[in-house]
Amino acid sequence: MRRYRNQIELKSLRQLKSMRAAGLVVAHALAAMEQACQPGTSTLDLDHIARKELANAGATSNFLNYDIGNGPYPGVICASRNDKVVHGIPSAEDVLADGDLISLDFGAVVDGWHGDAAITVAVGTVPEQAAKLSAICRSSLWAGLARVRANGRLGDVSAAVEGAVEADGDWGIVEGYGGHGIGSAMHMDPHVLNYGQAGTGPKLTVGMALAIEPMLTAGAPDTRGLSDGWTVATADGSLAAHWEHSVAILDDGPFVLTAIDGGRAELAERGVHISSQLS
Repeated sequence: MRRYRNQIELKSLRQLKSMRAAGLVVAHALAAMEQACQPGTSTLDLDHIARKELANAGATSNFLNYDIGNGPYPGVICASRNDKVVHGIPSAEDVLADGDLISLDFGAVVDGWHGDAAITVAVGTVPEQAAKLSAICRSSLWAGLARVRANGRLGDVSAAVEGAVEADGDWGIVEGYGGHGIGSAMHMDPHVLNYGQAGTGPKLTVGMALAIEPMLTAGAPDTRGLSDGWTVATADGSLAAHWEHSVAILDDGPFVLTAIDGGRAELAERGVHISSQLS
């Protein structure tokens, strides 16, 4: 689900506050969907929960009817179960079972400004490998977020994600997909790789906002597209996990727009203080 504008957009504090409002809609909706991830729940049920959260907040969907040439996307969430990596279309026939691993990707728009995040949820009791895959993916996301700072480089973020993955096992880092800039559109420059070299890439600047989203597999990193034109699955049938947050860069630190606490607790564990300007 990618369509970029050829520029890096810098936001004012007022605009970032609108993005924070969108981010909170995303955070609350993902929490509600996580609670509903029980055996017997369909991914269409989860989509309905997300639609209700949007309506209650007076927000709109940035996923619904999104089109990159393969037809308008029909849901407000992407629900990608087990070997599906991203962009799984919600369906009444796609029913959760005990032991499943499901990634939920969701976005919202408030006053024209976008939020985007994803979580991976264990349904019931999952195999140890599945639990560890999701945990490593989540940890690598926060490692990347901890490297977001004014005057740093985009490669610092990518290298931190990659380093966290490689430090804890042999996992596949999906190469064809990654994070992105976000703001007045859902997908903007720069493209945020989940691997790379520190000290390289565009300079990180106050007013930038990034969606950082590692996608890992329990096997090879190769993927394949399914016949629906949207869903991306692992080529070898191995499990996949996907975690994402949108983060803003301010002059006194980062602020995780799609985390309820702005990222305070997780980043403090990594020695990073969040900005006070969006709290």
